[in-house]
Amino acid sequence: MRSIWNGAISFGLVSIPIKLVNATESHSISFRQIHLSDGGRIRYRKVCELDGEEVATAEIGKGYEEADGSIIPITDEDLAQLPIATAKTIEIVSFVPADEIDPLQMDAAYYLAANGPTAAKPYTLLREALKRSRRVAVAKYALRGRERLGMLRVVDDVIAMHGLLWPDEIRAPEGVAPEGKVSVREAELDLADALMATLGEVEMSSLTDEYREAVEAMISAKSEGAFEPPAEAEVEPAGGKVIDLMAALEKSVRAAKESRGEAGAAGAAEVTPMRRSGGSGRKAAAAAPKAVGGKKSTASTAAAKKTASGTKKTTSRKSAATKSTSKTASAKKAAGGGTSAKKSTAAGAGASAKKATPRKRTSA
Repeated sequence: MRSIWNGAISFGLVSIPIKLVNATESHSISFRQIHLSDGGRIRYRKVCELDGEEVATAEIGKGYEEADGSIIPITDEDLAQLPIATAKTIEIVSFVPADEIDPLQMDAAYYLAANGPTAAKPYTLLREALKRSRRVAVAKYALRGRERLGMLRVVDDVIAMHGLLWPDEIRAPEGVAPEGKVSVREAELDLADALMATLGEVEMSSLTDEYREAVEAMISAKSEGAFEPPAEAEVEPAGGKVIDLMAALEKSVRAAKESRGEAGAAGAAEVTPMRRSGGSGRKAAAAAPKAVGGKKSTASTAAAKKTASGTKKTTSRKSAATKSTSKTASAKKAAGGGTSAKKSTAAGAGASAKKATPRKRTSA
């Protein structure tokens, strides 16, 4: 890779000759300005205001414009001779934990390559020291006409440097947050957590620029004369629509699970409309967070089935006991009837016997 700057890393009395190499590249598709009527290119010409002649790039320098409009010429030699330590040196000023660097300060990224055999030893020393300390180096350097702030860290076996914005270049986020007090219910946070867990993590290397790919496909089709305008995607208007946040979260969880092909995703989240008016029911719903996923509803269904089954069994047992009691009562009744019949028969027989026996007459 071609270097864009040569200098040295300096920390304490150690100096490491390095080359600065771009760590990033842009894949954005660039367009030319054309004349719509004939397709001719529109070019910018650099013309001198004094004589009206076009000026070649080699004849163009830089200058500072004063308040009165006068120009003070500034050459590259003038800038190179400035009495600052960072003109050709990346000067490390401190070593700090990485989480102390605000990501808002991150700017362009570079690789620092050891420049020559003599740089290998101190370069490796700094790299291993950064690894073992688990810290990053904060440094100052000059590039493209200004002094900049940088952060050095280890990427694989290379020292990388991220350009940092100066602290006073970060704007305070005044007037950016929503106005007024906004309350979020626990049930909504539970569903947001469930959605985050369902989406999970992603391999950064798997992410692609779909817009650029679509533009490249369109350019290829137009060059081959086979371009057909695609159907316009239906986009719902974004402004002024009140949404049911709970329903949207539940649908999002369900859609995320379905996209991952998880079994039972269709019934994983039940959409429950939010209540519009206040009342005890609303307070109860806010106090008890809604269940996430389908486990709770499945358990409730199973419990209901179990209760119904137990009720059926109890009813069956009661019916059986009733039948058994009825049979016993019938048997006793039948037995009692037999006994009465026997008693009646015996009584009748006894009476007949008494009638049949002749009475003895006594003599006077």
